[in-house]
Amino acid sequence: MHDERRRIEERVARVHNQRIKPAVYAATVPFEVEAWQAPGEPVPFAEAGAAPYTPFAMDTPWGPPWGTTWFRMRGQVPAEWAGRRVEAVIDLGFIGDWPGNQAEALVHLTDGTPLKAVNPLNQYVPIGNPVRGGESIDYLVEAASNPDILADNFDHPTPMGDVLTAGDKPLYTFQRADLAVLDEEVFHLDLDLQVLRELMVHLGEHEPRRHEILHALDRAMDAVDLDDVSGSATAVRELLAPVLAKPAHASAHTISGVGHAHIDSAWLWPIRETKRKTSRTFSNVTALADEYEDFIFACSQAQQYEWVRDNYPQVWERIKKSVEKGQWAPVGGMWVESDGNLPGGEAIARQFIHGKRFFMENFGIETKGVWLPDSFGYNAAYPQLAKLAGNEWFLTQKISWNQTNRFPHHTFWWEGIDGTRIFTHFPPVDTYNARFSGEEMDRAVRNYQEKGGGTRSLAPFGWGDGGGGPTREIMERARRLADLEGSPKVVVEHPDEFFAKARAEYEDAPVWHGELYLELHRATYTSQARTKQGNRRSEHKLREAELWATTAALHAPGYAYPHDKLDRLWKTVLLHQFHDILPGSSIAWVHREAEAEYARVAKELEELTAEAVAALGAGDARVFNTGPRDRAEVVRTPAGAPVYVRVPASGSAPLVAAEPPHPVTVSGRVLDNGLVRVELAEDGTLASVRDLRADREVLGDKGNLLRLHTDLPNYWDAWDVDKHYKNRYTDLLDADSVTVVEADPLVGAIRVERSFGKGSRITQTITVRAGSPRIDFETDIDWHEAEKFLKAGFPIDVRAAHSSAEIQFGHIQRPTHTNTSWEAARFEVSGHRWVHVAEPGYGVAVINDSTYGHDVSRTVREDGATTTTVRLSLVRAPRIPDPEADQGKHRLTYSLLPGASIEDAVAEGYALNLPLRVADAAGAPAPVVSVDGDGVTVEAVKLADDASGDVVVRIYESGGGRARGVLRTGFPLAGAHITDLLERPLTEAATEGDGVPVTLRPFEVQTLRLAVGKR
Repeated sequence: MHDERRRIEERVARVHNQRIKPAVYAATVPFEVEAWQAPGEPVPFAEAGAAPYTPFAMDTPWGPPWGTTWFRMRGQVPAEWAGRRVEAVIDLGFIGDWPGNQAEALVHLTDGTPLKAVNPLNQYVPIGNPVRGGESIDYLVEAASNPDILADNFDHPTPMGDVLTAGDKPLYTFQRADLAVLDEEVFHLDLDLQVLRELMVHLGEHEPRRHEILHALDRAMDAVDLDDVSGSATAVRELLAPVLAKPAHASAHTISGVGHAHIDSAWLWPIRETKRKTSRTFSNVTALADEYEDFIFACSQAQQYEWVRDNYPQVWERIKKSVEKGQWAPVGGMWVESDGNLPGGEAIARQFIHGKRFFMENFGIETKGVWLPDSFGYNAAYPQLAKLAGNEWFLTQKISWNQTNRFPHHTFWWEGIDGTRIFTHFPPVDTYNARFSGEEMDRAVRNYQEKGGGTRSLAPFGWGDGGGGPTREIMERARRLADLEGSPKVVVEHPDEFFAKARAEYEDAPVWHGELYLELHRATYTSQARTKQGNRRSEHKLREAELWATTAALHAPGYAYPHDKLDRLWKTVLLHQFHDILPGSSIAWVHREAEAEYARVAKELEELTAEAVAALGAGDARVFNTGPRDRAEVVRTPAGAPVYVRVPASGSAPLVAAEPPHPVTVSGRVLDNGLVRVELAEDGTLASVRDLRADREVLGDKGNLLRLHTDLPNYWDAWDVDKHYKNRYTDLLDADSVTVVEADPLVGAIRVERSFGKGSRITQTITVRAGSPRIDFETDIDWHEAEKFLKAGFPIDVRAAHSSAEIQFGHIQRPTHTNTSWEAARFEVSGHRWVHVAEPGYGVAVINDSTYGHDVSRTVREDGATTTTVRLSLVRAPRIPDPEADQGKHRLTYSLLPGASIEDAVAEGYALNLPLRVADAAGAPAPVVSVDGDGVTVEAVKLADDASGDVVVRIYESGGGRARGVLRTGFPLAGAHITDLLERPLTEAATEGDGVPVTLRPFEVQTLRLAVGKR
């Protein structure tokens, strides 16, 4: 047989694209259209319905950036269309094929009922199937003219990322608003051809099946009447039916498809637009569920459900009906799909608590899995926290984006730092926006690494990132691929069903231990420093407010614990932990609003804490310690005078001076407190740090070396830092001044000022205090650089085989060498409050109050000794998607802690982030809880969410070893239970008077619910 593949494939392509696709709609009549431009922000439907509309013609520009234009569309179904399937077809002037980053619209009836959204890949609104003929149609269409931030593939900065800078020039030209007859036979022919053509080209040229399809398509084209596609469509489909009917091979891979519409809660659009995106996408999804009984849609992010419930009650009711029918599957169990590295441990616990509780309260459903397809790496505490929240499985696909190494599994057990394992799956289709294309089906089977062990994988299908969701075309593809030779089998089912089947067939799946590190998007640990600082401050202020509110509730008659306020504030913080807000990868508008929200949260939490402390009664000045360790340190009085005080953990003490162990002396550029001696060089760097207790030098070279790197990643500016950033840099060694600014027996401080670059300035105050080996670097940055990366380096004279970095409820160890490509790829990593490096017998910690990124490396000096360098990432200057990212002022503190154990790092990490509070209060109520025993760390103290008055305490083992102790209460204890994260009792805990004995395995998290007895 002659090889005519090229001729046939080109023939099929032309007929399909130029004749069959245009014939899907058989007849059209235009709507009569009027328009009204809403001023400023979006308006309620009632206001739009009463607005004055003016005539509007097709091919007319409309829509300023971030604007809202309401269109009134009137039409009448022709009588001769009776018995046909009729739809409204609307093209706002769509660009490209991504629904989420351009014009979108929600179509309403004139009484305000939302019908369905329109976007580039979903332009229709059903009128009737069939229609009677003669119906009058009257719609109000809310159209959003959101700019295309991704235009030109992020090649250059754009002012479109903020309504304040975007201008008012119309962005779109309205193309079409018609009533149209859907020719269902041509519609299905189009889908038949799509599926067969794509299957064919992804089969090997040696496969007989490929040639069978090719020649079937050729014969089908012979049957197409080019002058009457509609009239010949049935005959063409009959010719194709045999090749579509051939069943899949018995050993074919099975793909479990579940509808999905990944909607970033903010990214290239602000939060206010996400609220509308949810209504559009969810309207489309519920409409699709009405049309396809076999459709199942998985949707996470309780926050988005709440937005729809509160703003679009009619859409909400449709969602509830879909849930009842089993077509809508709440998943994920988190308030939002948060970043996987940056939120603190308690914050991730609250993500699960608030998310799962929302689904239980509103739908009576307890979600079983963690659904996080798009976060930028996943911390090693997740397995334990997920299981403690009642989850059975974990899903993501982002690790497929690795820049260097291919992750070795798709289905596996993920083991966390405490030993907890959770069944985990990475969809080998490598997308959460699948559409069941031939290329995707081929990729899923080719990629799947569990061949021989497992036979199935999951594919979330539907347009996403900015929403859109599944379409009828995707559902039709799924139906055709259910059992088709040459393709994997596709079954649409609930993700719980997939995970149950996958686990049943592969119970002995391999184990991956530790973090799921994404070898990409490493700059998200640093970009938008003020957003990250707002998160860190909020997490600690929430801890503080809860502790003292609990104290007041137990000891202050008449004080009411602020359940509702704390719930609302927690949810605000959790929302801003979304994986494109907290990582710093959103447009300027998002981060401008985030900074304002964090300031509001801080103000409210300060007020709540002050109210709780005041409720304890007026009295003399006292010092309040929110941290989990007893503290002896210098605090300042309201007048600014330093005082050395001792304060118990989670308790308070009078503001009365205690005797420090050794006074601070300041001599020239030397600070000495008897524990450490710090000498500054003329250039303001650290020339020497001497640990006087260990009688050894801490540094192997200049310390606190500020290094300014050129930082232009290959792509994704706010997201990425590529390894070549290390190759070009400037060390900031020119100090404008080095000045002693405090020389008190309790505090010695030297200020170093530097100017550099494009008008940037850094002012650092290096402080040593009595009684503490901790050296603080209080840093003010006025930042005006572009495409630069600022780091602070500490070359430490230890030979450390690994570094330890704090993560959620523990820490993780990472090698300091680069023997393998896996280690080399970790050239920028995340941590929370501290990084620790040590050799046997001696360690040093670098502590911070608001940064997350860092790197650790080793070099060998000429004398043969090893220097292990820890470098904190302070601030970046990406220009895309926010051209002004990080510009302006920053204030942060980091510290060097010589002679530190892991326990010291834990204690000082809390201390730096939870400064002592001085306030007037009467008496000294006992701490709500205290701990006898090492290694048991109290993370949260609060009243139970059910308002029962029970006290809930979250503890964990922080050192990586086993811990025993007794949790003692400052109130009469009537009983205790160990609970899950949602405060549901698991087992009764033994009590000994007003104490609860606790035993923890390494890094174990435990939640205790304590009943309060009568006094």
